[in-house]
Amino acid sequence: MEITPELKEKLSLLHEKYAALGEDFNAYLEGLLYADVTTYWDYIQLDTLLSLQKPKTSFPDEVVFIMYHQITELYFKLALREFEALGKIKAPSKTHFIDRVGRINRYFDALVKSFEIMIDGMDRDEFLKFRMSLLPASGFQSAQYREIEIFSTDFINLVAKDKRDELRSESTIEKLFEHIYWKAGATEVATGKKTLTLIQFEEKYKDQFIALGEKCQDKNLWQVYLRLSKEDQQDEQVKNALRQNDINVNINWPLAHYKSAVRYLARKDQDVAATGGTNWQKYLPPRFQKRIFYPTLWSQEEHENWGKAWVEDTLQKG
Repeated sequence: MEITPELKEKLSLLHEKYAALGEDFNAYLEGLLYADVTTYWDYIQLDTLLSLQKPKTSFPDEVVFIMYHQITELYFKLALREFEALGKIKAPSKTHFIDRVGRINRYFDALVKSFEIMIDGMDRDEFLKFRMSLLPASGFQSAQYREIEIFSTDFINLVAKDKRDELRSESTIEKLFEHIYWKAGATEVATGKKTLTLIQFEEKYKDQFIALGEKCQDKNLWQVYLRLSKEDQQDEQVKNALRQNDINVNINWPLAHYKSAVRYLARKDQDVAATGGTNWQKYLPPRFQKRIFYPTLWSQEEHENWGKAWVEDTLQKG
């Protein structure tokens, strides 16, 4: 084999790399002689990945349900990587901001569009049976989705709408968390008591959410936007990227779930309850929550009609 100048240069760079780490480069070269080559299935841990579907019943379509939600969580992880990266930038550029937020928006576009696959990919009768074995688990308990919300906006915008004005001057995330909007979605309407779904969720993630909220006070997407130049803040592409994130997370995604709930759980006489006891009829439609990440980017009329047309259209079709 000919030792070309290009090969010599690469060997020299590798030697410098390992020398800087205090390591013996020759030992690493020797290790390469015995190492197995990387295969696709090993690199992506394919066997492990395909073994992660553990249905609780014998209904075939439960596997569809499990896999779709696993795929969803992987998309959430991709989005969170972008939020993390953006939060670390002290002086963001317009181009970088649009690119990173655009990635997040495309992930949610894919999720919303793919929801139809799950809706149409399960037998309704099977679903209504195997779902009973999942009690008290619920998609409500997706911690990564809650983290996406925290990364997206100032924490006050996640507070229940009837408490926002009262708590707007509140400085502690811990206090705001007590009134976060989604708790009402897993609280019994008649008694005001927390469901087991909510109790378990808070026991596992409450401290994590509060810590993330504190961390994101100057690192959430809105605060990154405010670090752009005044000129870039007024750029329509920049504002549209944020608006699309608002629409995706607060309208399109919850309403995709709402559409599914209408199809599988709605009844003429009485709706079927969600597995976690969540009040899906009031919790999912955005027009009830009025949850908006970037309020100043929307007109008063848009505030008043937030998510309304989509819900009404879904109800008519359902």
